[in-house]
Amino acid sequence: MEKEVYLTQEGLEQLKERLHYLTSQKRQECSEKIAVARSFGDLSENFEYVTAKEEQSAVEAEIAELEEKIRNAKVIGEKVDTSKVDLGCVVKVDNLTLKQEFTYRIVGSTESDPLNGFLSNESPAGKALIGAKVGDVISYKSINAGEIKMKVLSISK
Repeated sequence: MEKEVYLTQEGLEQLKERLHYLTSQKRQECSEKIAVARSFGDLSENFEYVTAKEEQSAVEAEIAELEEKIRNAKVIGEKVDTSKVDLGCVVKVDNLTLKQEFTYRIVGSTESDPLNGFLSNESPAGKALIGAKVGDVISYKSINAGEIKMKVLSISK
């Protein structure tokens, strides 16, 4: 069974846009580079040809990865239960260890960007927050900072 890929609607659209770009433009650019490199002669010692083929391979691998993610996408955030933290929720927390408040949107690992407020449900903090309710204090072990304690202040869409 394929692993479900949790995405917001915006995240799914971004993946689709990237896939469209790769299949409609980047793939063609790679083919053109390969054709130009072939014209240089002996392919066994042709650095441009090897580089162009490697780029083509990387593009095709990314296309395959994006197609799989899109095929297995489960859109989150449409019907969010704000009684507890779950995928798609926006959660405001008081980090009791750092004595600072943070706001995170709980997303799947594909969209994870903690520095910009997108916290993966698979991260230690995300796992600890899933299921928590307003007022709950949760804790998790951070790789860099040891044990972190956070209090859930609010949950919204």
